[in-house]
Amino acid sequence: MPTFHPDVLHSFVTQVCEAMGSQSVEANLVADQLVGANLAGHDSHGVGMLPAYVGMKEFGSLQINQHVSTVIDTGGVVVLDGNSGFGQVNGKEAMDIAVERARANGVALVGLRNSFHIGRIGHWAEQCVAAGLASIHFVNVAGHSALVAPYGGADARFATNPFCVAVPATDGQPAALLDMATSKIAMGKARVAKNKGVPVPDGTLIDGEGRVTTDPRGMFEDPRQGALIAMGDHKGSGLAIMCELVGAALIGGPTLRGQDRPPTIINNMLTIAIDPAALGGADGLATEFDAYLDWVRASPVREGFDEVLMPGEPEQRARLARAEGIEVDDTTHQELLAAAAQAGRPDLKL
Repeated sequence: MPTFHPDVLHSFVTQVCEAMGSQSVEANLVADQLVGANLAGHDSHGVGMLPAYVGMKEFGSLQINQHVSTVIDTGGVVVLDGNSGFGQVNGKEAMDIAVERARANGVALVGLRNSFHIGRIGHWAEQCVAAGLASIHFVNVAGHSALVAPYGGADARFATNPFCVAVPATDGQPAALLDMATSKIAMGKARVAKNKGVPVPDGTLIDGEGRVTTDPRGMFEDPRQGALIAMGDHKGSGLAIMCELVGAALIGGPTLRGQDRPPTIINNMLTIAIDPAALGGADGLATEFDAYLDWVRASPVREGFDEVLMPGEPEQRARLARAEGIEVDDTTHQELLAAAAQAGRPDLKL
């Protein structure tokens, strides 16, 4: 597969977004997050999303150069509307408010609804961690057909509905960051597998008849044939449902039920941002976070494993491994070039 320096991919994404009409700040925020997802090892949320962005902008589902508008503001509780604008802009603006209000009140509850795709949720937890805050994020995915079957169900009834939580270490980096889809694999990972022509892991998909399969192609047929499987059986299914209710319905955002809008990727997110200083001192708590994680790492390694990993460590290692080059499969490479042409930049090359 071709390999590209992160700066090359960043420049490409920025120029395509600007060709779509994005102002420079918006284009760079989109590129920061997409390339950042690739660097973190999450190609499902990386530059491969750009063709979908271009298509949905042309379709009218993505609104360029939008900002959040305030729906409710009572100090520590804020609800924002993303106006179908780029989630990379809406997410940053929402987290800026969460950081400000958590520092003022000790805790902040910020709801972001009706945003276009907000991408890798860990990106927003990292923004909170950089400000010295812990955060919890409930997210749903609306605007398109369901992707994930409920526990015991044979068809899809919700999407991959991410859940994320992070706490800061003493150096302003995440002591631990858990960022996960509530399905066994993210939809983007099925897309990557389809593009590479490889199977998905066993037990992650069902076909149109409700039977377990490793072939991801049915997920991309029209109409879709099959569904992702929720992680952890009833536990992941239950958490996905709570993300739908808490991350969307509770803040007035759309759930996936009865969607009647042009195809799009709409995210709703409820964020709880917590200032450790309000709970007894940031330094002492962060020290305990670090000490506890070191104690967990010291567990003897059982058969079949090489080490005990903490939440967030795979991403840290991926950033080191990919710092000088990110692989892009041939199908995604061609899709990116086609997206640039569709956006009005057929001269852009990778």
